[in-house]
Amino acid sequence: MRTRPLKVALLGCGVVGSEVARIMTTHAEDLAARIGAPVELAGVAVRRPSKVREGIDPALVTTDATALVKRGDIDVVVEVIGGIEPARGLIMTAFEHGASVVSANKALIAQDGAALHAAAEEHGKDLYYEAAVAGAIPLIRPLRESLAGDKINRVMGIVNGTTNFILDKMDSTGAGYQEALDEATALGYAEADPTADVEGFDAAAKAAILAGISFHTRARLDDVYREGMTEVTAADFASAKEMGCTVKLLAICERAAHGGSVTARVHPAMIPLDHPLASVRGAYNAVFVEAEAAGQLMFYGPGAGGAPTASAVLGDLVAVCRNKLGEATGPGDSAYTQLPVSPMGEVVTRYHISLDVADKPGVLAQVATVFAEHGVSIDTVRQSVKDGEASLVVVTHRAADAALTGTVDALRKLDTVRGVASIMRVEGE
Repeated sequence: MRTRPLKVALLGCGVVGSEVARIMTTHAEDLAARIGAPVELAGVAVRRPSKVREGIDPALVTTDATALVKRGDIDVVVEVIGGIEPARGLIMTAFEHGASVVSANKALIAQDGAALHAAAEEHGKDLYYEAAVAGAIPLIRPLRESLAGDKINRVMGIVNGTTNFILDKMDSTGAGYQEALDEATALGYAEADPTADVEGFDAAAKAAILAGISFHTRARLDDVYREGMTEVTAADFASAKEMGCTVKLLAICERAAHGGSVTARVHPAMIPLDHPLASVRGAYNAVFVEAEAAGQLMFYGPGAGGAPTASAVLGDLVAVCRNKLGEATGPGDSAYTQLPVSPMGEVVTRYHISLDVADKPGVLAQVATVFAEHGVSIDTVRQSVKDGEASLVVVTHRAADAALTGTVDALRKLDTVRGVASIMRVEGE
C-alpha cells in the first residue's frame, strides 16, 4: 500500500458534507485498504467558518474555496454545495489544477454536464456524480458500467422522497395535498419552500441525467417535460383505486418505438398496484429499468439524507482514488448516439380523464364523437350521477399527448361539458 495519502478538498460542510467528513475519519483504515492508499481531508470550504463542526480540525476550514481547489496538491475535490455557481467555476478550476471531481450536484450536471465532462476529458480527470440522482441507491454506475453492453429502452422511477411521502400519505390516509405537505414539512422531509420538489424541478434534473446516461445522448434540463403534483386531489386517488392503481410522481425516460429519438418527462401518473413502483412508501426512492438483454431491474432505497447521500459520495471517492493510483480515468461522457429528445406532444401513453357533464341524454355520444374525431380510442367509460351532478370518467387506449390535448380542448367547447375535473396519465402497464 502507498503510504503517501491522497488529498481531498471538501466544498460544503452541511448535512451531506459533514457526513462525508465523518465517514472519511471514522472509516479511514477501511477506505485506505479499499483504495490502496490513505485518504486525507486536506481542506474544507464553507460560508460560515465560525460554526462548530464536530470532528473537523478548525485549521482545515476556509472560506476561500477557489484558493483551496487551486492548491495543486489536491487529488480529489468533493463538491456538495449545490447550485450552478460558484460550483461550476470551482469544478472547472479543480480540473485545471490537477484534481478529479466527485459531485452530488444534480442541477449543475443536468444543465452543464456536457461542458463539465469535456473539461474533465481535456485535463485527463474524472467526474463522478452517483449521489446526484438517487441518494444511496447505486444507479448511475450500474447504468453507465454494468449495463454498458446492453440496450436500455426505458427508465421509470420515483426520484424525489418528499413528493413520494406526500402522495403516499394522501393515498394511505385520505389526507388532502396541503395536509400531507404540512406533515412532510413538520417531519423535515419538505423544505420551507418545497417548490423544487412538488413542482418537479428536482426530479426533472435527475431525469435529464438518467436520459443522457441511459441512451448515450445529450439531454439537458430544458429537454425534460415537467409537471408538478400540487393539483393532485383525493378524488384522483379515489379514481385510481377504482382502476386498481395508485398515484406517483414519476420521472420517465424512454427510447421511442422507432428508435430514432428519446423522451424525458416528469409528471404525476396512475400506476397499477401490482407494479413494483406502486409499493414504494414514505420518502423512499426507486427506479425501474427495462433493458433489452437484462430485462426488468429494480433499484430501491433511501434517496436523500446526509448519511445515505454521503455513502454514494464515498463510493465515488473510492473509485476516483483507485483510478488516480492506476493513472487512469473511469467512464466519461458517452453521447455517441446524438438522439434528439422529442417534445411531449409525441409521447404516447394512456390517459384517465374526468369530466363534469350535463345530466341529460346524448352527452356520452357527443363526448365519444370528439374522441373519435381526434383519433383517440376509448378503452372504458364510467358514468355516475350524485346529488344532481353528473360525471364521466374516460380511460383511453394509448394515444399521443398532442392528440389528447386537442381532444380536451374540443371537449371544453361542448355545451354539455361543464368542466374537465382532472387529466392524468396511466403508466406502467
